[in-house]
Amino acid sequence: MLKLSNVHKSFNGTVAVDDCTITIQSGEVFGLLGPNGAGKTTTVNLAIGLLKPDQGSVYIGEDGSPAQPNIRKKIGVAPQALSLYEELTGTENLIFFGKLQGLSGKHLHERVEWALDFVSLKTRGKDLVKEYSGGMKRRLNLAIAIVHDPPLLLLDEPTVGVDPQSRNAIFDNILALRAEGRSILFTTHYMEEAQRLCDRVGIMDQGKMLALDSVDNLIKAHGGKDLVIAETATEELKIETDDPIAELERLKKNTDLHRFRVERPNLESVFLNLTGRQLRD
Repeated sequence: MLKLSNVHKSFNGTVAVDDCTITIQSGEVFGLLGPNGAGKTTTVNLAIGLLKPDQGSVYIGEDGSPAQPNIRKKIGVAPQALSLYEELTGTENLIFFGKLQGLSGKHLHERVEWALDFVSLKTRGKDLVKEYSGGMKRRLNLAIAIVHDPPLLLLDEPTVGVDPQSRNAIFDNILALRAEGRSILFTTHYMEEAQRLCDRVGIMDQGKMLALDSVDNLIKAHGGKDLVIAETATEELKIETDDPIAELERLKKNTDLHRFRVERPNLESVFLNLTGRQLRD
């Protein structure tokens, strides 16, 4: 559905995206994981044709360019900066953006009602957007991205600044859209979101794609060893090991073991090992 091949983009000599290659398949949630300033939003803007790459190519489908209007109709975008008119109602926002996508008449109103219902805003559709909470605005932002029924969605940090209830609702929306066969590029700097939602993850930092694979394969390749944290009568021990069960058996025989826990590597471990710094730095 989406392919970026060896894409490079600089701004006034500062490299924002450095030789990035991504291929997103039909029905896949692809996570682009990295800290703020990693190049994620620039990558999204290149994918939708808002920016033109200095080098490399971007294709939607087999050979379509996002610069072509008929190709752009296949894309739904929920930008990190909310694209909402606060003096209009939720319904009026969706009607406006639906018309921009060529919808009209009965079909437009059916899609607006569907989108509001999908993001659980049907009862608030007649309210002005300025009266919405932050979470409601994020959900409306998603509704605008899907009102024209696109097969490809690009969601740039779609949960920034939302309450836990809205965040989980957006997670459920993304999983439901994947179940319908849509392809989704999902950017985030929260490793737990990528680990929960994504079929594959690309880890990005300073414009470079450091690693790209399934979550399990990334953890196996770059996550490091399990960490056994054991408390004895006199100290706390932290032991890296490939076999935590065997390590605990050894500790039971040789120490007065009071309690223990095992911490397994995750995507944050992967990022730290790849970059040498914490994910949210």
